[in-house]
Amino acid sequence: MEDDIATHALERGGRRKFRDSREEQIFRGNARLTTVAQRGKWSRLFTDPAFASRAIRYALRLPVRQQTEDRRILEQLIFPRLAARADIRSILFVGCAWYTKHYERKHFPRKDYWTLDAEPGARKFGGRRHIVDRLEHLQRYFPANFFDLIICNGVLGFGLDSVRDCDQAFDACYRSLRKGGQLLLGWNDMRERAPVALAEVRALRHFCVSPLEPFKTWRYRTNTPYRHTYDCYRK
Repeated sequence: MEDDIATHALERGGRRKFRDSREEQIFRGNARLTTVAQRGKWSRLFTDPAFASRAIRYALRLPVRQQTEDRRILEQLIFPRLAARADIRSILFVGCAWYTKHYERKHFPRKDYWTLDAEPGARKFGGRRHIVDRLEHLQRYFPANFFDLIICNGVLGFGLDSVRDCDQAFDACYRSLRKGGQLLLGWNDMRERAPVALAEVRALRHFCVSPLEPFKTWRYRTNTPYRHTYDCYRK
């Protein structure tokens, strides 16, 4: 499998020292270490310039982006290829947060775009058509063969925490995708946030792996300390 992985996480001579404070904070959070987020919002407004900038942009209803390499890859390289494809009309995006609020308007304004998140508070970060529920229950809302693309990013280890959860969720994805439809799975390849070995997830065996544009490989590991990885599957 390693031959199929396009990875920039290691450089010649050893692992790169990650200097981006945002990526370091995400890594610390994923590793369950102390982070600046634990200071509280009001404290961070006066002590964390990046947080204050995001808060101001959010209040002004401007796009608020996550300044990390994995999001740059997703938003600047992967999304444009997906949005340009005529065979992709209906999209489900799973996993919403403050940095996804602008996704429909910015990246998929001419698509049939849906969002889903189990947390009620995430509704404000989703698209116009948003569902509050777990991915395992997708069949309650959509018939079989409905979607051309499902993007499930940052949910493994943040809700999908067992083999059973993953089997039910990805079975639901398989049923809801049309033949030839794709599942884009984004996950952090670190022990604390990958509680399930994907090779053990039976439901993923129903899919074929599929090249992820523009990388010409089905698995792409980003150059981040939390080793965020994108996998592409096809029904």
